[in-house]
This record gives sequence, structure tokens and C-alpha cells, in this order.
Amino acid sequence: MRELGRRLARLLRPGDLVLLTGELGAGKTTLARGLGEGLGVRGAVTSPTFVIARVHPPLGDGPPLVHVDAYRLDGGLEEMEDLDLDVSLPESVVVVEWGEGRVEELSEDRLHVVIERAVGAEAATGGQDGGTAGDDVRTVTVTGVGGRWAGQDLSALAGSA
Repeated sequence: MRELGRRLARLLRPGDLVLLTGELGAGKTTLARGLGEGLGVRGAVTSPTFVIARVHPPLGDGPPLVHVDAYRLDGGLEEMEDLDLDVSLPESVVVVEWGEGRVEELSEDRLHVVIERAVGAEAATGGQDGGTAGDDVRTVTVTGVGGRWAGQDLSALAGSA
């Protein structure tokens, strides 16, 4: 997941909104950590669950990373407005964990990253791909929405996660 975040970072630019969706433990924060590494930002990217959002300034000339965890927010965009994400968005890359259904109105252009993790019997047998028992198998679907992502080649993200 971390390597996927690094690869994804190469495609991102200021103004990009990325929504991360997946169950607890799916790897959303690990992917965000890879994004931070790929973007070259200051500070360790950790789960912002209790502070809701963290801003990681760039170490060089890249964009800041605004990392949001919307898990504890129930009010959708109204509750998110207090975070002023719309102000940060034009010059930053904004990554929102648990953002689906909450922040889509921030931008017509966004990237949805859905992480599915094998659980229960699938995990014990190595998932649907026939891996060995104990493999931490994930399926990641990346979907671009809006003109920013129309025709964008997302093949650079291909690979195992």
C-alpha cells in the first residue's frame, strides 16, 4: 500500500482531491503515508483520527499534503466546512480517509481509491487469487472523476498492493 501511495503521488498536483475508502485496517493510512513520501512532505504521515486533519508542508517545491480522517464526522460537508478544506484545496493535495459520501462536493474532479481487504475465510485461504494462507491480500480500484482525470493514464498505479 505504501508503494502504491508513492506511485500515486507521481500523478498528483495541487488542487487534487483523493478519497480513500476501505474497512478498518484496509491500508488507507499506509497509502497516505506513501503519498506523503512520494510528495516529499515534512512530518510522519499518521492517522489524524483524533485531530481530524493534519497539514504536511512540502520539503521542496511540491504541494502540501492535507490528510483528513472523516471517520468520526457524521455531518457530511457541513461538518467538514469547519476544516476549511475548500481554502486548502487549490494549493494542496487533499487526501480524505472515509471521505466517500462526505466531501465529494469539494471538487468536481477527484480520485476515488477503494481498498478491499480479504477477510474471514478469504484471508485464511489467501484470498480469491489463490495466495498462501496469511497473505494480506488487497484489491484496489482507482477511479478518476471529472475533467482532471478524463483520459488520464492510471496504468502507472498497476502492480500488487
